[in-house]
Amino acid sequence: LTSFGGPIAHLGYFHNELVSRRKWIDERAYADLVALCQFIPGPASSQVGIALGLSRASYLGALAAWLGFTLPSFIILTSFAFGISELHGPIHLGYLHGLKVVAVAVVAHAIWGMSVQLCSGKIRATIALSAAILASLISSAITQVLIIFLGAIVGLVFLRNEEQLPQVSFIVNFSKKIGILFLGLFFIILAVLPFIANHFDNPIIKQFDSFYRAGSLVFGGGHVVLPLLKNEIVNSEMVSNEAFMAGYGAAQAIPGPLFTFSAYLGAVSTAFPSKLLGATFCLLAIFLPSFLLIVGVLPFWENLRKYANMKFAISGINASVVGLLISAFYNPVWSSAIYNVKDFSLAIGAFLILVFWKFPPWFVVIFCAIIGGLFL
Repeated sequence: LTSFGGPIAHLGYFHNELVSRRKWIDERAYADLVALCQFIPGPASSQVGIALGLSRASYLGALAAWLGFTLPSFIILTSFAFGISELHGPIHLGYLHGLKVVAVAVVAHAIWGMSVQLCSGKIRATIALSAAILASLISSAITQVLIIFLGAIVGLVFLRNEEQLPQVSFIVNFSKKIGILFLGLFFIILAVLPFIANHFDNPIIKQFDSFYRAGSLVFGGGHVVLPLLKNEIVNSEMVSNEAFMAGYGAAQAIPGPLFTFSAYLGAVSTAFPSKLLGATFCLLAIFLPSFLLIVGVLPFWENLRKYANMKFAISGINASVVGLLISAFYNPVWSSAIYNVKDFSLAIGAFLILVFWKFPPWFVVIFCAIIGGLFL
């Protein structure tokens, strides 16, 4: 309900609530998890949430974490498809801008906490700031993967003599055999589904194929998946271009993952007899690859983290992840929220009450929304 600001802000909210406040996972393990989710396709912030739930309470924990993070935006966008949700007027615009400003404080807090733990020493600091510069100059999903890979190489070569922080393991309650099973399901569905969709010529099967492939093959999160979905759904005439763009505009103003835009598309699609059925079906189709990949990859990732050489590489990866967060803090978080001295002042105030007065994130979000509606 409170995680406005896009995937980087989502990671900031997770960090503040689950790493800093509840201490479910330590800084290094959290950074490792973020790095892993940057490597694999799909919505990185949702995958981090699923993995945290999986580590905390097994499969039902993963489902609960995903539902908690996804349900608010699912309800809002499905309601919008029914014609209920609409925002007009300067107060609403100010309210939305206040929510963007609070994301600045949340991400700044996450970067501060992670950099203290993960960027000690000149080599790690150099990796982080070099990653931030490269990611800012060349903005793409491929660049992000390359930066993490380069961070691993630099860590492997130059961090061997550096002091390594003690590593806390993920709690993975399943074996590599289960991981192989889930990875196998992921690839089998991805390979077989297009043939089934072409053979049966059923609009519902075609929709499932389109959304599953979107969730399986896209790196970089929700904004990257939108062009692919537009080509698949609008070109097939299941959703009009006007309806697609209206939903895209609404999706910018919601908390949680942008992948829940799939629920809106399912609700307005002509392929389903019921809007609610279409919304639920398409939402599950686009997120299914994330569940299969996370459960499939985590057992192997946890074992890799234990090897000495991998520990050096992961130290470099963690520093590079901080650099990616610094780059994203500038664009899009800062650049889309801080336009004048009022915005800057509100962001500082939000940072003060979040970091030093230890107010919970939900309070800070409501505070900034009210101030934004009244004064911005």
